[in-house]
Amino acid sequence: MKLAIVDLAYGNIGSIQFALQRLGVVPMVTAEPDKIALADRVILPGVGAAGFAMERVDCLGLRETLTSLRQPALGICLGMQLLFEHSEEDNTTCFGLIQGRVRALEAAPDRPVPHMGWSKIDVRSPELGLRTGDYVYFAHSYACDVGPATLASISYGRDIPAVVRQANWLGAQFHPERSGEAGSRFLESFLT
Repeated sequence: MKLAIVDLAYGNIGSIQFALQRLGVVPMVTAEPDKIALADRVILPGVGAAGFAMERVDCLGLRETLTSLRQPALGICLGMQLLFEHSEEDNTTCFGLIQGRVRALEAAPDRPVPHMGWSKIDVRSPELGLRTGDYVYFAHSYACDVGPATLASISYGRDIPAVVRQANWLGAQFHPERSGEAGSRFLESFLT
């Protein structure tokens, strides 16, 4: 299998590579549209700001390539947020592949922002490799709202999608590469 990790020259690419290698997959890291389009599976990683990420996508000429993919694709953390229509972060227009907006998390004394740490997940779709009650690792300050595309969620001041799916795109707000055994199960399900 040819698996491409989209290289926007920032973010969590190294940790995703290592997680995939532990599962026996050696991904190619590339920003070349043709290689991404011809891959069997594509991962759009992300750590950082929505505005900068979309600038990188457009600078590299990847918008059309990513929005026209038909093979299984996975957006991780910011990569998932970019699948939505708009982000409050930097007032950014995103890909618009999933209806909805990404908005800032609200801090509270018992709920710091950014949300960094382990949260218990509620799973609505068993084919994800995840189970209700699994703990997965998050690191984010923005999140979309629960909607028809939501397959799993957590509660952090509001219900937050942990996993979404629209057509061939799967999105994980959490970091499967840092989520231990549950994250490995999730990645394995994406690979099969």
